[in-house]
Amino acid sequence: MRRERKAVENGGGEEEGREILAMLKDDKVIVDDPDAMEELRRKGYGDRDEKDGRYFLYMYEALYLLYTKRMIVRRRDGDTLSFHELVSEALKHDPSIWTKFLIYRDLRSRGYVAREGFGFGNDFRVYERGEYSIKSARYIVFGLNEGREVKIDDLSRMVEQIWSMGKEPIVAVIERRGEVIYYSVERMRFAELKKVSIQSLDELNK
Repeated sequence: MRRERKAVENGGGEEEGREILAMLKDDKVIVDDPDAMEELRRKGYGDRDEKDGRYFLYMYEALYLLYTKRMIVRRRDGDTLSFHELVSEALKHDPSIWTKFLIYRDLRSRGYVAREGFGFGNDFRVYERGEYSIKSARYIVFGLNEGREVKIDDLSRMVEQIWSMGKEPIVAVIERRGEVIYYSVERMRFAELKKVSIQSLDELNK
């Protein structure tokens, strides 16, 4: 079941949204409505569980859809969760969920489709606008919190792996106020990180 509503995603260009009903199950949010599943799949949300075949959303996706008022999430007993309650549930399974949510929200609000990454830590595959399901992701965006120390050797290995996959590595730094700043990273040139305007990743194309 879904409730029809009008919604404009900031910068995302989705003029019409549907308030989708979903259920919380452990560290995922389950969607059973076939029409809702197809809509989510087409827009780059969620995936199908390899074990039970059910369609699920990652917590950061569910948080974003709840935040933008396009989803209702309920517990098994039927109680509806607020955004803050879902954050609390997500933190039980993933201490980094707030960092992931902030980056995911920022990317989505600017019109980029962001998908689950390759395990580099708080990372996403990010597609150019209009290229999702047509071309592979161009960027791998991975997040760091301001003030967090990162070993240069670890960063070097991560960046080299991303380049070897044919992707462009982007560091998303979360400032203490929650603002997201992006930096492009070139091979072995970490002292010359290029700051990218948070207004758009399009700066990277210049």
